[in-house]
Amino acid sequence: MFTAQDDLKLALRGLLDQEYDVTANSANFGSLLYHSLPDLNWVGFYWLQDNELVLGAFQGKPACVRIPLGRGVCGTAAATQEPQIVADVHAFPGHIACDADSRSELVLPVIVNNSLLGVLDLDSPIANRFDSQTVTLVSDLLSIWCAHQYANI
Repeated sequence: MFTAQDDLKLALRGLLDQEYDVTANSANFGSLLYHSLPDLNWVGFYWLQDNELVLGAFQGKPACVRIPLGRGVCGTAAATQEPQIVADVHAFPGHIACDADSRSELVLPVIVNNSLLGVLDLDSPIANRFDSQTVTLVSDLLSIWCAHQYANI
């Protein structure tokens, strides 16, 4: 029996099939998450460039373009290379408020061959939105995306 999680994984694989452009694939991956997971107000990528994160493909309101490593939730995830699951962004020291409506945030580092490439950022207007099941699902989807996108690295 297929689950909703299995359906999302199949949908992602279908979007990626025979396409390797990072902009196209990151845009479609972000859109899939944004339109498939409930209670999100922003989903997107930030890419590491010259010791800062630079905005990539996203879904949602306009966002901060550059984030220094170690600042905010995204910068912390990049600096530590660890996922950041923040139940209340207003309680996170140094939170960068790109959208005042955001209340919780999930940021996963994009790491390939032990090298940080960027982060995947999901925001929600609901406090404590990101439970362990959601974190596992998004992590699994990101692994599928990275395995496809960077198969030849």
